[in-house]
Amino acid sequence: MPGNATTRFHNVALLSVTSELPSRVTTSDEIEGRLASALKRVRLQTGLLRRVAGVLERRNWAEGESSDDATIEAGRRALAEAGVDASEVGLLVNTSVTRKHLEPSVAVRLHHGLGMPTSAVNFDVANACLGFLNGMSLAASMIESGQIRYAVVVNGEDADDIQVNTVNRLLRSDIDRESFMSEFASLTLGSGAAAAVLGRADEHPDGHRILGGVTRAATQFHELCVGSVDGMFTDARALLKGGLELVVSAWREASSEWSWTSMDRYITHQVSSAHTNAIVEAASLDRSRVPVTYSRYGNVGPASIPITLVEESSTLAKGDRVLLMGVGSGLNTAMMEIAW
Repeated sequence: MPGNATTRFHNVALLSVTSELPSRVTTSDEIEGRLASALKRVRLQTGLLRRVAGVLERRNWAEGESSDDATIEAGRRALAEAGVDASEVGLLVNTSVTRKHLEPSVAVRLHHGLGMPTSAVNFDVANACLGFLNGMSLAASMIESGQIRYAVVVNGEDADDIQVNTVNRLLRSDIDRESFMSEFASLTLGSGAAAAVLGRADEHPDGHRILGGVTRAATQFHELCVGSVDGMFTDARALLKGGLELVVSAWREASSEWSWTSMDRYITHQVSSAHTNAIVEAASLDRSRVPVTYSRYGNVGPASIPITLVEESSTLAKGDRVLLMGVGSGLNTAMMEIAW
């Protein structure tokens, strides 16, 4: 049924996008090694993370590293690459799922660490794995309205606690096969940070124009994936089915206003091989134009899209059409077009 929320921007550009990755690599073999007794008990073969999710390894913060510090560094580099001084920024949006406490917001520490002026509005926007796209859209709207000149959108994720808690729980003798699989998605998570700077296109003609996009909700599925630092519990089959239907319905409705069938690159949220393959097939995408990073970084939540965009940026040419797209627990989907 009709319901896409369509947004168009006429004077907003992406000026830079950066990422910061942890130095510690954790392989799927290592995680399954810790879970050897549990896998044997519930009669699951090793290599599950490779076969089912396509995740070979992910990153975790090493000693002396943290998601907040990495996010601040990503923000500093994004500002430097954009040629924008922190004093000029009118908005800082933190989009992280990770948070060590309920208040104050994560944004306040990042605002302080980046040396933002007191006039810069700062807050958190949380919407599962869609947070970064939502943050970009919100920032673009404020720039378009003339309320601010520059915005910084950031994200930093730390999967350590949830993975440690999940492994410890799965080793309990009362965990059966069904319970094990309901927490499988937690084992695919990875850590990382990213930042983007947005500004006025007329002041930065060499920037990458943000043209707009669509969002769509299917919140009847809000219980299919529920997570906290204690663990993430997912009905994987129903989540994939619901998410796929949501993306396809949004895609079809948007086709009357947007022509997205021949993009030069599709930067999707990195969940797993199963999710990526399903979206490619359902939307009839050219697989060669859908880069993947989940095999090396796992699912880094909202940071997945900017991290993948950073890796692809060196292969993009002026004028290339790029579609950022993802699905977030809840369920929500969002798509945003950028003219590179």
